Amino acid sequence: MAASTSPNFTTSLHKNSHKTKFPSLPGKKTLHTKLSFSFSFPFNKSIRVKSIGTAKYDEVVVDEELDKIRRLQNGSDVRGVALEGEKGRTVDLTPPAVEAISESFGEWIIKGLKKEKGYPVENVRVSLGRDPRVTGSKLSVAVFAGLARAGCMVYDMGLATTPACFMSTLLPPFAYDASMMMTASHLPYTRNGLKFFTKRGGLTSTEVEEICEKAARKYANRMAKVSTLLNVLPTKVDFMSTYSMHLREIIKERINHPLHYDTPLQGFQIIVNAGNGSGGFFTWDVLDKLGADTFGSLHLNPDGMFPNHIPNPEDKTAMALTRAAVLQNSADLGIVFDTDVDRSGVVDSKGNPINGDKLIALMSAIVLREHPGSTIVTDARTSMALTRFITDRGGHHCLYRVGYRNVIDKGVHLNNDGIETHLMMETSGHGALKENHFLDDGAYMVVKIIIEMVRMKLAGSNEGIGSLIEDLEEPYESVELRINIISEPRLAKAKGIEAIEIFRNYIEEGRLKGWELDSCGDCWVSEGCLVDTNDTPAPIDAQMYRAKVSNDEHAQHGWVHMRQSIHNPNIAVNLQSSVRGGCLSMARAFRDEFLKASGVHTFLDITQVDKFAENGSKA
Repeated sequence: MAASTSPNFTTSLHKNSHKTKFPSLPGKKTLHTKLSFSFSFPFNKSIRVKSIGTAKYDEVVVDEELDKIRRLQNGSDVRGVALEGEKGRTVDLTPPAVEAISESFGEWIIKGLKKEKGYPVENVRVSLGRDPRVTGSKLSVAVFAGLARAGCMVYDMGLATTPACFMSTLLPPFAYDASMMMTASHLPYTRNGLKFFTKRGGLTSTEVEEICEKAARKYANRMAKVSTLLNVLPTKVDFMSTYSMHLREIIKERINHPLHYDTPLQGFQIIVNAGNGSGGFFTWDVLDKLGADTFGSLHLNPDGMFPNHIPNPEDKTAMALTRAAVLQNSADLGIVFDTDVDRSGVVDSKGNPINGDKLIALMSAIVLREHPGSTIVTDARTSMALTRFITDRGGHHCLYRVGYRNVIDKGVHLNNDGIETHLMMETSGHGALKENHFLDDGAYMVVKIIIEMVRMKLAGSNEGIGSLIEDLEEPYESVELRINIISEPRLAKAKGIEAIEIFRNYIEEGRLKGWELDSCGDCWVSEGCLVDTNDTPAPIDAQMYRAKVSNDEHAQHGWVHMRQSIHNPNIAVNLQSSVRGGCLSMARAFRDEFLKASGVHTFLDITQVDKFAENGSKA
């Protein structure tokens, strides 16, 4: 969830010598609570180092402290465990860690603005929004403290969405220099995290890695305690009202209803399932004010424990409950948001869930009507049928790396190189449009669908938005398998890369008969939709390759995608086939002719692959 045109800030993160001195603001109270964060090293932890001196021992401990922050990076985000309750996981997203990361982000922004403008910038303003997680309040204080230490003026948006945080850097009268969102998206209530934005978009993985590296050194060097006194409370602002009005105006202007301009959704019933996340605003501040009937909507009140289901448009329970509500109320549309509303899914009037490839197809149909011949960028887990759907409508389909940031950034790069690309979308529901600042905004995606639904009705069609994807074929079989990496956490990434590179070599050497590294052919992406071969290749954040699979009987009938997880020490293997039994035969070849033949099974737990290869089931 995030805008993607990233700032070109490449300055190194040295301690910023310029600090803005904040005068006491009228009407602001001093926060008298002193926040004491312990940064003492856990010397009582069992770290066995034999036959080495004190200096070497200290080096081991410092490396461990540095890794605590480094491991929190999750691609272009920061994520971690913020609350006890997960079996086998300890709390690692602590207030001291959050403060160090926020301070480093603040310094990064200040130095980037200085480089951009050519002179020191004072009164740098940064906003913070958060989802309703129970750890949000405590960690927000750490963010405020870190930003203040960096010399930033801080603005508290309270409960917000990830797209709104980015828009707070653009929409007047706010137009902050940067913004942060505290969320862990659809992950359990015990998790939390941070997302980062400037006026140019969301930060890249490389930029977040740079910030986390600086934060790690801050964290490790604070040997005893850091006491932070907030001289003034952050300024509380209501940005969500402005953001909601922005969405309403887009709907009114583009529908341009001939009878009731200000209430163009009059006569439509639309059900929202916010999953107790941040998405309830879309019901009362957008749909209701435009005349829609939202009776039957679900889980609108924020609850950081997420008591009903995971707020996730990919979640089967979320989609099933929304489908039932649509059918029970004979509604025109159902909407499912994830926690921070950077993703969405819908249910049509007939109760058909539209997410994954179906949602990409729906958005492609809408976009290609408006922009004939546009390129559509997706991740490489989409079906061969989706490619046909897009090309049949005159579009071009670019398959690219898994990861919403990768997909969106690819669209930005294509546009910069003169290839018109209006939609970038991942199967998870992250979707961005060129017309909306390349921002993956679940609410804006739904706005586009609603506008098309009303236009179809005004044109005399009663078919509903589901009719736009009636000819989309579904793959006959599709499965995802997980392979755990048997390694110390700090070595897991390297082991994952090793296994995936061996997979590539096996295919290139022809050891897997009928398997070939895939490429869409519509742009300069090669080697299994991973590598850019143009003059400015994007850095690779996680290894992955897609192989298309053919045989004498069915020709090309499927693909296998092997990728390193950014989130966890495991490898995901996706298989998709257009013929019966295709996934089973590919899984067996993958296990016998690659995993075992290459020896990588010695450091991988292939239990799930074994089970599926034996009986066609993961259970």
